[in-house]
Amino acid sequence: MIEVEVKAKINSFKEMEEKLAEIGAAKAKKEFQEDIYFNSPVVDFAETDEALRIRTTKENDETNIFITYKGPKIDKESKTRREIEMGIEDSQKCSDIFKEIGFKKVRTVRKNRQYYTFENFEISLDDIEGLDPYMEIEIALSDGEDYSQAQNSIFDLFEKLGITDGFERTSYLELLENLYK
Repeated sequence: MIEVEVKAKINSFKEMEEKLAEIGAAKAKKEFQEDIYFNSPVVDFAETDEALRIRTTKENDETNIFITYKGPKIDKESKTRREIEMGIEDSQKCSDIFKEIGFKKVRTVRKNRQYYTFENFEISLDDIEGLDPYMEIEIALSDGEDYSQAQNSIFDLFEKLGITDGFERTSYLELLENLYK
């Protein structure tokens, strides 16, 4: 799967919630996410622009756990990249396996995320521990599909919502790492 994603810093969740309601975006779900990021013993993911994480999501009484690999970004304007994800049952055992084969824990990123759907977009309002508020807009494509049209439509939707700057290509992990250097 190719994930075409753009995020921007926003001033206020309330303001964005109102604008999303105005265009007819539907609230989908709200969840807490904890992402534990790891670095490879072979290459430095910060240098290769890759990511490996264990994500635990909690929505009401339901908990889900995933391993996600994100490949290097493939353009200069967005966070478009290949993503491979699979569900697992035990984050601690997975973390232990990663450590045993040489992967190092980098940082844990925690956020509350409110999801919206609009047309073929997934929109999230992200309240990340240690960072300002952000909004992400994403479209998932099959491998081989042209991502440029999807990317343009994401920027058009941001403009429709009144956001024309504050775009960020770096991940929340990178933003936190830069903050605490």
